[in-house]
Amino acid sequence: MNASTKAPAKPGQDFVRAERAAKFILSKTKLRPRIGLVLGSGLGAFANEMAGAVRIDYSKIPHFPRSTAIGHAGRMVIGKVGDVPVAAMQGRVHLYEGYTPREVIFPMRVMARMGIRAALLTNAAGGINREFKQGCLVVLRDHINLQGTNPLIGPNDERFGTRFPDMTQVYWKPYQDAALEEGKRLGVEMGQGVYAGLTGPSYETPAEIRYLRVIGADLVGMSTVPEVIAAAHMGIRVLGISCVTNMAAGILDQPITTEEVLETGERVKADFVALLRAVIPRMNEDLPWPNTTR
Repeated sequence: MNASTKAPAKPGQDFVRAERAAKFILSKTKLRPRIGLVLGSGLGAFANEMAGAVRIDYSKIPHFPRSTAIGHAGRMVIGKVGDVPVAAMQGRVHLYEGYTPREVIFPMRVMARMGIRAALLTNAAGGINREFKQGCLVVLRDHINLQGTNPLIGPNDERFGTRFPDMTQVYWKPYQDAALEEGKRLGVEMGQGVYAGLTGPSYETPAEIRYLRVIGADLVGMSTVPEVIAAAHMGIRVLGISCVTNMAAGILDQPITTEEVLETGERVKADFVALLRAVIPRMNEDLPWPNTTR
């Protein structure tokens, strides 16, 4: 049974539903966000730091999927980071919750209809690269989709984007450079790497982690990839940042727990907040598009 409480949209309805949800959110605030944030497991506290914020439960937004994952508050927060108007998702939905790929990317499509042209996606991830320590923040330079599906499968709606979107530079290099520069300036432990997206909800086996290391993955998680694909489809520039909340299976001789993930997210909160506060204005400077809905 799908986790959604509403009937799934037909392909032609996705755009209309995204437009309706976007208009509802914008009706609750005078701000017109320029950048969208997706705050992953244990990282949602950043939205509490935003000035003049309006908070909307996902359950109130038309057609919006509701997060059931631990550590995901399930709210859209519209506010300012410095002088930059931002829409922040406190939590996301995942394939492992029973949602379809199209439902998982629906929030990203809604943010695009709100006028957002850049997105900062965060997640909690398992560290595969032994150079990364628990609590390290890692800027994503690429990903490997091992979720067995693609959210763009099915009829294409040209109002969102082209049938075959290019993924070569989906993780926007100037954003990567800005994040690494700001992290160094702030003294935050930073890395850079490739994220492997799996479905979960079980954590990976040691053999699977050895396989992922061989094919070039530095991190592993259960989110982000569908949203990034959707962003590329709509021409949205992406910055991805993972928090290494645990070392992947087999690297340390201990089990992996959700409590460990959330505890690490809490421990790095101050560094994470400082980094995002520094990076978001730089992302905004790189936006050439007018701040209007398309």
